[in-house]
Amino acid sequence: MDKYLKAIKQNICAICVDSNEKGRCTLNDKEACAVELFLPQIVEVIHKNENEELTQIYKNMKQTVCHECLAQDPDGYCYLREDANCSLDRYFYLIVETIQKIDAGLLT
Repeated sequence: MDKYLKAIKQNICAICVDSNEKGRCTLNDKEACAVELFLPQIVEVIHKNENEELTQIYKNMKQTVCHECLAQDPDGYCYLREDANCSLDRYFYLIVETIQKIDAGLLT
């Protein structure tokens, strides 16, 4: 997981709206980054669906990862996703691309 986390921090955290000008996370102790919190599950979903289209990976991600998140209610409504405040949802395509590049050896 370390190589994935390192690549995520370099490629996503650096541009995240929740980071400062140096790319450091500005979330407080009461907030959590869904990407960092659920990284093992995210990687697993991407690996299990590597031959699927991005729309299917996204659907599977919501069923797997979002299902575990406390921000989503039992009916599937997520106040973070609804307000574009979910880092996983906001950077989904970049996250998939970053993990695939790590797996292909294009990033270290």
